[in-house]
Amino acid sequence: MNFHSQNVVAGIDGARGEWVIALFDGTSMAWEVATDVESILDRTGHCASVGVDMPLSMPSQGYRVSELEAKRFLGPARSSIFHTPTAAVLHAQSYEDACAISRASTGKAISKQTWFLLPGIRAWHEAHFDRERIVEVHPECSFRVMQPGTAFASKKSGRGAGQRMKGLALWIDPGNLADGLAELPAGPALDDALDAAAAAWSAWRFGRSEHRVFGTADATDRIVA
Repeated sequence: MNFHSQNVVAGIDGARGEWVIALFDGTSMAWEVATDVESILDRTGHCASVGVDMPLSMPSQGYRVSELEAKRFLGPARSSIFHTPTAAVLHAQSYEDACAISRASTGKAISKQTWFLLPGIRAWHEAHFDRERIVEVHPECSFRVMQPGTAFASKKSGRGAGQRMKGLALWIDPGNLADGLAELPAGPALDDALDAAAAAWSAWRFGRSEHRVFGTADATDRIVA
């Protein structure tokens, strides 16, 4: 396992105030945990491509085309995507303030779930990184592209976790998958680790121009799977 090779890709998912990093070298996968975006960028600087489950672009008004397309693709699971707020919301000092700013530009308040995502969105928004190497993904889209015929259950359920692990096992040895999860630090939940793995899968496809695009071809409004 050579996770320092330039052929390695990474998938990133937020996990209760931390970030899960899934590293994939074409054969094996290993997971790490980082505390902030700068640590992620430092530890994935050698990676050919990186998939991040967090909005990497923000609209000036309205909603992003990439999210609208991804929602249509997900169908019954569309609620797993929270609309990215407009950039002005980043300056809000309270949930009420954020809702007022959002109503002024979209006509709707933001959800509490979106409010809780704002620190992560802000951290990536303020970071400096190569937007052609580090791309936004949405794991639920990735899993459905991975297994188009599967009616996925909630990722929080045992059935849903099993379905996602089955999909990952199509391209990662199940034994390696289990070994990697067994060595994961105690903080992240199983669905966090599996989402990071799906993000790595999309990053692998992106690096080989095999990915599906929601939104624009460039980084201005793009989700890849």
